[in-house]
Amino acid sequence: MNTDKLQQTFLRVRSNKLFELFVVIIIIFSALVIGAKTYDISPTTLRIVGWLDLMITVFFVVEITIRFLGEENKKNFFRNGWNIFDTLIVLVSLIPISNSDMAFIGRLVRIFRVLRMISIIPELRILLNSLLKAMPQLGYVLLLMFIIFYIYAAFGTMFFENINPKLWGDITIAMLTLFRVMTFEDWTDVMYETMEVYPFSWAFFLSFIFLTAFAFLNMVIGIVVNVLEKENALAQLEQEEPQPTLAELQQEILELKKMIRELKS
Repeated sequence: MNTDKLQQTFLRVRSNKLFELFVVIIIIFSALVIGAKTYDISPTTLRIVGWLDLMITVFFVVEITIRFLGEENKKNFFRNGWNIFDTLIVLVSLIPISNSDMAFIGRLVRIFRVLRMISIIPELRILLNSLLKAMPQLGYVLLLMFIIFYIYAAFGTMFFENINPKLWGDITIAMLTLFRVMTFEDWTDVMYETMEVYPFSWAFFLSFIFLTAFAFLNMVIGIVVNVLEKENALAQLEQEEPQPTLAELQQEILELKKMIRELKS
């Protein structure tokens, strides 16, 4: 009985919005502590930062323990991918960051602790799930974009190699140059350089920009937005779905028992 009460206490704590907000604050503070170590600070400040990092690690151990103990079925805790991710991050964070061959891994994992905000904030989880679910559709768009890149790079290499070998020397460099054109990074300098030899080469660049920057990138945005809307609608539907009360469940059980008795008779 005491065990059940303790479990209910842990369940209330981990479901508390203030507790979740406090965890988010600690994650942000952890990111600030990691950033502080990148500056040239005094040894005293460095020791203070080290103690703060240790306290943050201890807090994360306590927090993941509360979440685990608050789970009614402990096996279900590890069926959630986000719980596994959080547990691995916390366990690897226990690696000492000094006087150890694993110090580099310890520092690296401490950086990834910022990603725990995704598992804490539902909206971030929806964004990431939407992006992952959109990947199959995005793959075909990116494949078609690669084909367009390859064709234009081949043409660019054939016509513009003599103009500027650094930009059009081979097909891989030409594809990198076209990526620069697509992102509008001083693309007019590249175009005007080729127009001195081929006055109508502007058609090459404008057609490429319309296909990639305007058409394909908008298709990518449209796919992601469409999947995101579906995920938000699904999450909203799950939240609005009414949960049966204890009295309703008991009534359904009584009706089922009555039906069984009637079938037996």
